[in-house]
Amino acid sequence: MNFTAAGLSASLLPESFHLVGWLGLAFLAWRWLMSGDWRRLAEPSKLNLFLGATVAVLALWQIRTGIKPGLAFHLYGVAALTLMFGFWRATFSGVLILLANAAFGRGRWTSLGVDALLVAALPAAMSWNIYRFLERRLPNHFFIYVLGNGFFGAALSVGAVGLATTALMAVAGAYPLDYLLAQYTPYATLLLGWAEAFSTGMAVTVMAVYRPAWLETFDDVKYIQNK
Repeated sequence: MNFTAAGLSASLLPESFHLVGWLGLAFLAWRWLMSGDWRRLAEPSKLNLFLGATVAVLALWQIRTGIKPGLAFHLYGVAALTLMFGFWRATFSGVLILLANAAFGRGRWTSLGVDALLVAALPAAMSWNIYRFLERRLPNHFFIYVLGNGFFGAALSVGAVGLATTALMAVAGAYPLDYLLAQYTPYATLLLGWAEAFSTGMAVTVMAVYRPAWLETFDDVKYIQNK
């Protein structure tokens, strides 16, 4: 049975779920075009950085394991993409990764919409809203940015994917809820969340120190100087 990049198997979900996924993906694509965020990719330097980060996360998604069809574990890297490019381009990067996986035979085209919402848009939205909340509510400090966004935000983004996958599989009738809560959810939220927090936090720290221009959400004048 084939796996998608999210670990979901297309045959596990009813056709209505795929339709909702494609409609949701179409809505996101329309909103992204209307937002004008895509214009930022017209700059060669930003386009090269965006493509390089996308390829790096694509490679990261290939290192995974699973306990059952549709229940896979791998690092996502979407929180780091969100801090680098914002919500819209991070989601777009995730969709490109899913397309690449499908083209290479590691995913199913029919479940692309559901996967895009679940493992691209959802963690990006979680990371982006945490960043905005911390920006408004807490002092602009380097350690608050790194710990709050890089560690805490990354962990919550992965936790959201784990909980959403649990709910989706249970509602679809793919697996009993008791089985999911015992064999999947704790590992997909807590253990994987810790791994994501550590890897993303380290990556964000290195970028903030040595390549602050790579993080569009980071301003070294605001977060470091005069502190």
